[in-house]
Amino acid sequence: MNAEMDLVNFAVDEARSKGATYAEARYEKQDPENFILKNGVLDALYVGHDQGIGVRVLVNGALGFAATNSLSKAGVRAIVGDAIKIAKASRRKTKITFAQEDSIAMNWSIPEAKKLADVSVEEKIAEIQGVDRDVTQLGFKLAARYFNLSDNRIRKYFANSEGSRIESYSPRLRVFYFLTVVEGAGVEQSSRNYGWSGGWEGISTWGLSDRVVEEARSMHRSLTEGKKSPEGKMDLVAGPQVAGIASHESCGHPTEADRVLGREAAQAGKSFIPPDGLGMKVGSELVNVVDDPTVDHAIAYYLTDDEGVKARRRYLYKEGRVTEFLQNRETAAAMHTHSNGAARAVNYNVEAIVRMANTFVEPKDHSLEELLEGVKHGVYMKSFMEWNIDDKRYNAKYAGREAYLVENGEVKHPVRNTIVELTTPAFWSAVDAVGKDLDFEAGFCGKSDPGQALDASMGGPPIRLRNVHLR
Repeated sequence: MNAEMDLVNFAVDEARSKGATYAEARYEKQDPENFILKNGVLDALYVGHDQGIGVRVLVNGALGFAATNSLSKAGVRAIVGDAIKIAKASRRKTKITFAQEDSIAMNWSIPEAKKLADVSVEEKIAEIQGVDRDVTQLGFKLAARYFNLSDNRIRKYFANSEGSRIESYSPRLRVFYFLTVVEGAGVEQSSRNYGWSGGWEGISTWGLSDRVVEEARSMHRSLTEGKKSPEGKMDLVAGPQVAGIASHESCGHPTEADRVLGREAAQAGKSFIPPDGLGMKVGSELVNVVDDPTVDHAIAYYLTDDEGVKARRRYLYKEGRVTEFLQNRETAAAMHTHSNGAARAVNYNVEAIVRMANTFVEPKDHSLEELLEGVKHGVYMKSFMEWNIDDKRYNAKYAGREAYLVENGEVKHPVRNTIVELTTPAFWSAVDAVGKDLDFEAGFCGKSDPGQALDASMGGPPIRLRNVHLR
């Protein structure tokens, strides 16, 4: 990658020579591979290769960005010129500044016990075909089976005019599946998403076949044994998947600083938290929701963001209060603070913006059994089927997929169509106990225009909510 690194350094020097007060350049190379297995048949296969350089500059308090996949001095010189022109044409009443951050020189990579590049596409397909065979041998009707395996190898080199020089390598693996189980006139559908930063060993680490089989069995049991979910005020034990989607939607998004400042209103929505909302109470003292790019093997793992800022755990809600916003260098300067390494881009050809990484409820000390023991009458919502939340991330609804009646601490029969609908503060304020067994679900986080759908994960331990309204 030496030639590409030289071009990135050249871009930074060229931008400075043309009057940029700040300049950064990012080379990115992606080698994605993915396929779809539909009802046991290979439906699609894609193998790609993409690389290029993006350049961003600050000129007279305005930003300019341009990118190219022409890896030559002439190509890079041209986009530097374009970025400078865009910045000069974007004169602003309020000048943009970047928060001052330490320069970084480092080379980091995610280890692979079995390199993704060494696994043939035939082996990958055979692995998923094996999972598909296992689930079809359960003895009940699966009307549709959809599996999508994707992996990507991402190499980056970042440099800026402040002296940062960062090289990185991120191998990523993802499996998404969607199942439809039919029993008589009843239909149950479910999808799950697993992600991993590392090598092919992620497949065995997940125990993928066992997880898919377990999910299909629970779907069939819901159809054959499930009863109407109880309604009214009662206790709810929410599983890691439910805790995760609530963390992502009702904590991660409303604490993105660009939303808080109103800069995402036209693209992805606003936030119920005002810019001066740090310290605002949103939940019980037991609630810590964090966003952490440094969780080993999580699909959104990174040690430096796409602005060259060191990554760390961010406490978004701590002891039930808004503690920190997700910041890039621009929003941090506007809020008179520092970036916390939350700037990410989907590829070299778009700017890095404020993004979540791995967002989850921080675990505490209760086992699932202890959480359930404290429930006289309620529901254990292990996973969700759908969710909905307004643009300010305030009014939310979560509909259960796998859920069970709980009476006197004992899990009884499955219940169907459990729905909890309440505000963000009401959800987190109802939490009175937090489990210790952390689990993650992979996903994508989409925002901005042009849209960027980035790898993300969400999760938590089981959590117990007291006296919430179910319908």
